[in-house]
Amino acid sequence: MPIAKIGDINICYEVAGEGEPLLLIMGYGASSHWWFPQITSFSQEYRVITFDNRGTGQSDKPDKPYTLEMMAADAAGLLEAIGIDSTHVFGVSMGGMIAQEFALRYPGKVTSLILGCTMPGGHNMVMPDQEASTVLFDMERKQQLTLEEQARELLPFLFSQEFIDKKPDIIDALIADMLEYPTPPHGYKRQGEAVMGFNAYDRLPDIKAPTLVIAGAADRLIPVENSRILASRIPGAELVIFEDMGHGFTGEAPEEANKAVLDFLRRHRSSK
Repeated sequence: MPIAKIGDINICYEVAGEGEPLLLIMGYGASSHWWFPQITSFSQEYRVITFDNRGTGQSDKPDKPYTLEMMAADAAGLLEAIGIDSTHVFGVSMGGMIAQEFALRYPGKVTSLILGCTMPGGHNMVMPDQEASTVLFDMERKQQLTLEEQARELLPFLFSQEFIDKKPDIIDALIADMLEYPTPPHGYKRQGEAVMGFNAYDRLPDIKAPTLVIAGAADRLIPVENSRILASRIPGAELVIFEDMGHGFTGEAPEEANKAVLDFLRRHRSSK
């Protein structure tokens, strides 16, 4: 992957396809390789930019406090480094929080905004149940498990058991990626601190970009009520909910997810 020096860290990124830019921002503890069900589809019409957030993948993983403002600035710096003035932005989970911060801080850089399985932060967010919170944020417990055990424990919170049973090739590929480019304990810790310090609720009405909010109704990691809150707070936002899907709907139902995103993008092409 190419590397861009953004401030004091190196960010690994990839670009695929041609057309209007589309920046994809991945979630908590996951590398940009998790976008593979989208890249092939989206790159047929768009110039797709993916990157590893600080703390994950092949990007630098400094052990110091992170904020989502800082991570949004990483994304803005990457766009500047590769010569992109404005872009469509699609973020999932923590990446959707980064996308909210990006849209609020750099409104002129956002052609349209897609927020997947994410939340507004602050006291108004709806938290996951205790079991899901433990899997996500209990750092001491994570360190007692092997990397593969951590990966396999997380999968049922992302995908249905039917998908896990019927798509072992995809599951194995995701686990292999997590083992090849593991997020270190301090990476999870620092990203988790950034997530818990995030609060865009009061600022959401300031988002001016056309916005699509998408989520799975069966999401245990970020309950779907968060997406309803986001859609109600962002002026003109559209809301799409996949009734039988969970947090990992972009991987479990890529055809449905990609169609919803592409339909939205085609209606909001850049006027520049």
